[in-house]
Amino acid sequence: MSIVLLVIVGAAAGFLATRFMGVQMGTLQTVFVGVAGALIGAMVIRLLLSITGALAGLVGAVLGAMIVIWVIQKLRS
Repeated sequence: MSIVLLVIVGAAAGFLATRFMGVQMGTLQTVFVGVAGALIGAMVIRLLLSITGALAGLVGAVLGAMIVIWVIQKLRS
């Protein structure tokens, strides 16, 4: 993400966050909070996606193994 886009998204996020939380801040503080929130949020999302992705991979592997066992059982009978 470019710096300009990060500042724009941060300003919007900071504005919305201050309104949702009912906090009064200056413009620079609002942008700073938004940029910091965007960075922290991106790290949290990446962590959750990596954990969820690994878990989804495990579930997919178990389901795939179950299908293979089912096919082997059908071929033997």
